[in-house]
Amino acid sequence: MQREELKKLIRGIIVATPTPFNNNLEIDYGKMADMTKWWISKGLVKSKAVIKCVSLMGEGPQLTQNEWPLLLKSVINAAEGKVPVIGCIHSTDTKKSITDALIAQDLGATGLQVSAPLFNDPNQDDILRYFEALSNAIEIGIMVYQTPWNKYGEIMPETFKKMADFEHVMAIKWCQANSFEYKEMKQLAPDFNILENGSNISECYKLGGQGFLDEQATAYPEFDLKVLSLMENGKFDEGQALWDSAQPIRDFYTKLVIRSGGQARLKKAVMEAMNMPMGHMRPPSLPHSNEEIIELRQILHSIGWPVDK
Repeated sequence: MQREELKKLIRGIIVATPTPFNNNLEIDYGKMADMTKWWISKGLVKSKAVIKCVSLMGEGPQLTQNEWPLLLKSVINAAEGKVPVIGCIHSTDTKKSITDALIAQDLGATGLQVSAPLFNDPNQDDILRYFEALSNAIEIGIMVYQTPWNKYGEIMPETFKKMADFEHVMAIKWCQANSFEYKEMKQLAPDFNILENGSNISECYKLGGQGFLDEQATAYPEFDLKVLSLMENGKFDEGQALWDSAQPIRDFYTKLVIRSGGQARLKKAVMEAMNMPMGHMRPPSLPHSNEEIIELRQILHSIGWPVDK
């Protein structure tokens, strides 16, 4: 696909999906297909959302080389073209990234979330060569994952400007950087779909952004869809206020990880609290306790989400 066509598809709510496991901690592919159909039925469809599989939130690094393609394929098949589906590539070298990207492309993915090759200790030129090689090797979209909290994860605006010449690098998962101001994204918005990966939703849209990473769309799509509608209609302050109303959920995460870590634990806990369990994370992360789920249900009830107290 061409750059402009991809920009029409990879935008809106980028929904990071957890991976469902059964009691033996094996992937439940049927459950993933059923949930994909449910997400679509709730309005997470083309032009409004993108389904993102095997991300860090989806325990992608913990899945085997045999598992992740089967999981991605189960979502693509269930989606039936009603919503774009993207996979993820995490911090690997150019050769392996191209291999995995071609697998995802052959499975029918619309694009990929790709982080810099962190374990190669790259400088900015290395990062540029990495994304150029990947873009040249595939025909699907690339959403660059900006990760300034990692030692080699911060990508500078000048580097992004050079990526505008790469046909398939067409979106940036944006956040507050360490070395430059957030508003630097404005100069990149004409060439890339900028997608907020944090809580600066209104600022992102005011500067030309085209979407955001979801709050808890896998459990309560209506919340994120309402935020999206407000942003797309220029009601930035109202949309930001709605987004901020979910802050107690984010605060709960800081408590949740004291007992046991894992990026997927919060999203899976919210789904369990709203009676859509997806299983627990694989070890060493611990299962949610009954006390944690009870407390989370009380939080969700207090902010008006449809959950039994």
